This record gives sequence, structure tokens and C-alpha cells, in this order.
Amino acid sequence: MGGLGILLTRAKDIYRTDGLALLLARGFDFARRRFFHYGKYYLYEHTLEERNEADFMPGVGDFTFRIVGSNEEADELAAATGYDFRRRFVIARKRLDRGAIAFCVFVNGEVAHIGWVALCEKARKAVDSLPYNVDFSNNEGCTGGTETVPEYRGKRLMVYGYFKRSQFLREKGMTVSRNAVAVSNIPSQKAHAKFAPRIYAQASYLKLLAWEFWREIPLTQTGHRD
Repeated sequence: MGGLGILLTRAKDIYRTDGLALLLARGFDFARRRFFHYGKYYLYEHTLEERNEADFMPGVGDFTFRIVGSNEEADELAAATGYDFRRRFVIARKRLDRGAIAFCVFVNGEVAHIGWVALCEKARKAVDSLPYNVDFSNNEGCTGGTETVPEYRGKRLMVYGYFKRSQFLREKGMTVSRNAVAVSNIPSQKAHAKFAPRIYAQASYLKLLAWEFWREIPLTQTGHRD
């Protein structure tokens, strides 16, 4: 399926599940970001420690967790379950092609939450285009692209997803995980806080057509400038 076909399929899914208003809002935001984007972000550093999974379990009674590392694996999962999570998150196909790894939580047979891990720069750019540094050669990993389906927000799926991604990175020999969170994204900040990360900088990002500007202001442990 080509890029236009994927977008049309996603538009139909959003319209069916979330309604016309959200479809129009997401369409406008998608178009705007292609030409202009401005945001402020906190840059996070997580030390990957061993943790107890029971402390991070989601607030849903019956769920299935899957790690998907390629489009071939996604095809096999879709054939086995009759459900393709890439229809809900259409950018997933591109991210998998570029080496990113999907961490999915399924509830009632449908995807409820997705998050991503990158183990190389090519995958990182697919997961998060913001130009903060991740030293993959020094046992650092990157997370990003987190999204929870609206009807399942507030049920700790994001917290559980972060736990599973941190666990995966630690098992792969990584010692640090890095990512960016928008200053306005309070739910994600609250989820991160459960893992006691270090916020090492606040960054500003501006994109206008092909021109980009990025600035980082270092922060202390307490969140103040050095």
C-alpha cells in the first residue's frame, strides 16, 4: 500500500473510532507540521535499573503485550490475530523499516498503546526527529513515539510501556535511555517521574520549511539552569 493509501486508511479509522472533529484536527496538525513546527521540550536521561514489574502494571484487567521488531513480524502477528496495529498507527510501517522496535499493549484484541525504542541513529530519527544527542556507541538507547488510544488513557498503559522499554534496553546491555518530552505534555512527565529520571536540559525547536533551529539550556537536578 502506497503512502496516500495508508493515509486514507488511517483517516477512515480515525473517523470511525474518534469522529470527524478529531479527524480534522489531526489532519490540520499533520499538514502544519510539514511546513512549520515550534515547541519546547524537556530532555530526559534514565539510568536503566532493575525494577519490579508488579509496581508498574496497567489498570486494565486483560491485556496482551508484544514487542515487534520488523514489518515481517507485524505481518505474522496480523495473520495470527486478524488485527493489524499498523492500521491504527500508520507511521509504524515506516518506523519498523528503519529499524525502530514497537512495544504494543493490546486490550480486547486491539492496540491500546504503542511506544518505540531505537538502538541506532537511523531508527532514532524515525522515532523522534528532534536533534538531541544519543550516544549509541556508549550503551545509550532512545525511546519515543509514545501514544495511547484515547479510550484507554489514564489506565497506566504509558507507565507499563516505559517499564517494558527500560527492561528491554537493560537486557540489551544499555545503561542509559534518552528521550524528549514536550513541556506541555503533563501526562508523559508524570509517567516518567515514576522512574526518577534526570531532566538535563530544556530545548527549543523551530522548523520553518527546510530551516531548523535547536537550542538546549542545561538544567540542574532540581530543574533550574546551571
